[in-house]
Amino acid sequence: MSGQRLRFSKMQGLGNDFMVIDGVSQQLVLTPDQIRFLADRHLGVGFDQLLLVEPWNGAEADFHYRIFNADGGEVEHCGNGARCFARFLHDQGLCRKTEIPVMTAAGLIVLRVREDGQVTVNMGVPELRPARIPFISEQPGPLYTVMAGDRQVELVAVSMGNPHAVIRVENVDTAPVQTLGAELETHPAFPRRVNVGFMQVLAPEHVRLRVFERGVGETLACGTGACAAVVAGRLQGLLGETVQVALPGGLLEIVWRGQQEPVCMTGPATTVFSGEIQL
Repeated sequence: MSGQRLRFSKMQGLGNDFMVIDGVSQQLVLTPDQIRFLADRHLGVGFDQLLLVEPWNGAEADFHYRIFNADGGEVEHCGNGARCFARFLHDQGLCRKTEIPVMTAAGLIVLRVREDGQVTVNMGVPELRPARIPFISEQPGPLYTVMAGDRQVELVAVSMGNPHAVIRVENVDTAPVQTLGAELETHPAFPRRVNVGFMQVLAPEHVRLRVFERGVGETLACGTGACAAVVAGRLQGLLGETVQVALPGGLLEIVWRGQQEPVCMTGPATTVFSGEIQL
């Protein structure tokens, strides 16, 4: 890989930004050190996550969707990234279909590119069983109590292909996102770490949300976090089937009809620029 010029696109979904790489037409293997270099906002390209498009040989999907955090670690899922992934496939001429099945480390998801440029992602059925999140608890769900430092925290634990803890707060502007988010990210009850969402319910169809993402910190938007928040709110009887989720970067529409049903997310995806970089 050393000395090879790497083509990429810089994209963003509600301010959650990505470096997207075509691994179909160019051969590459990136090390964690190289990913950390590329993620550096002063020395590299800068991003929350790196998205890699790879071919998929099975009949059930058209592409393999891989996600790497800025710390170099690979993760299972990224909702805002999935929308950018679909937009990238169209922009680069890799796919002309409006409905695109792609395989992730968490399983199959379906991306739908709409005529208005928005992208709807079928995020799959949320996982609530603690062992599958994974989350260590002997309590029955969906609301759990954990100790974080010297404070007792009530949260809903859910996986959207990646683990989330959702906390209801009175006001997201004053919520302890940085401190409590960091404490819970590495809490021993979450063996693979966790993304932490702070949700303020404004109405049954409208919430505000801030998310502290594992391996990244707070981001302007988190698609899986928005899905997890709506699932958490629905399980507590606070929200309806269709919810507008206001994140610092903008709005997402989340639809969840209830248990054993998939969560669908709709929102924008934008290309910022394309370029090449030599490692």
